Amino acid sequence: MQAELTLIRQDIHAHPEMGMEEVRTSALVAAKLKQWSVEVTEGVGRFGVVGTLKSLRPGNRAIGLRADMDALQLIEKTGVPYTSTKSGTMHACGHDGHTTMLLGAAKYLAEHQDSFCGTVHFIFQPAEEKLEGAIAMINDKLFDRFLMNAIYGLHNYADPLGKFTIRPGPMLAASDDWYVTFRGTGGHGGAGPHLATDVTILQAQFLLSLQTIVSRNVSALDSAVISVGAIESGSFGSVNVMPDKICIGGTARSLTESVRNTIERRINELANGLASSFGCTAEVEYVRQGTALVNHEEQTKRAIKAAEAVVGKANVDGNRVPSMGGEDFALMLLERPGAFMFMGISDETMTRKLHSPTYDFNDEAIPLGVAYWINLVQQELNN
Repeated sequence: MQAELTLIRQDIHAHPEMGMEEVRTSALVAAKLKQWSVEVTEGVGRFGVVGTLKSLRPGNRAIGLRADMDALQLIEKTGVPYTSTKSGTMHACGHDGHTTMLLGAAKYLAEHQDSFCGTVHFIFQPAEEKLEGAIAMINDKLFDRFLMNAIYGLHNYADPLGKFTIRPGPMLAASDDWYVTFRGTGGHGGAGPHLATDVTILQAQFLLSLQTIVSRNVSALDSAVISVGAIESGSFGSVNVMPDKICIGGTARSLTESVRNTIERRINELANGLASSFGCTAEVEYVRQGTALVNHEEQTKRAIKAAEAVVGKANVDGNRVPSMGGEDFALMLLERPGAFMFMGISDETMTRKLHSPTYDFNDEAIPLGVAYWINLVQQELNN
């Protein structure tokens, strides 16, 4: 099926859609599933598609397999013939490949319904990059409408082609946003700085103090990241004016709820404590985006076994180092036991770095992903 699937992948790549805008992609997925006689439910969580396939042999178990469909806001610089036709939007994270590999598995299993016993739900999710799609599908009763005993996810990575990596327990971080606004009086920076409450000095102290959270409030055995991504204040047209307000925003990553709670608490304490000492006020907003991705131990073992059946034990690492990247599949793992696997797609000519304007999914990896899904289904749903 590789030639057919490659054409599908490149077609999706040429027509990328941002999260909660996946009109064409969802329609393409639904059309292909219907063409292959897979039962289709559209509009789950707005743009989500679920394909349901029951085996010819009796079986009571059911599993879910999930792929994401959305693209990123980037200007593509790959130069490939099937480059993005939508300026400023491109598939720079391989979701075109994820969608295609799950479609390939659906087609194969639809043609071999006697090779497993039970039900498979092929879940095509919108808006992973915005961390909105999983919760949208869950809120639309995904797990009530489509009963399943376990759920699995698969994501490409810049590891060598043919390498699969995973770990039980926390593997990806909770990705949170935080915003702090300091307010003072402002004033004349030349004639009367001593008469003002200076929010610029305050923010400088705050930014330095932020880094003590990880070094002094989080155990050295735990992982955490706090970074500043935006600072807004004042005007370059009037640099002698001390601003009366300064806004700061950033991201926080953690692998456990206890560390996450510590980060939120300490950002609040530092912002308000420092503001008070400078005669200013602080407004703090901490926005929790999803949660840490925690693989279930039993399902991780099963995912490893399925990958080993494709590429051999030597090419499967079951103790992958955790990453501080985020993934909203984590929310689905709170609803059902499951596991999230990484699959290497890099070849000798390209590292395939994610979220890069030169990124392109490696079509040579498609058969490996399809085979992984097929092995997992036949392994999980068999008497």
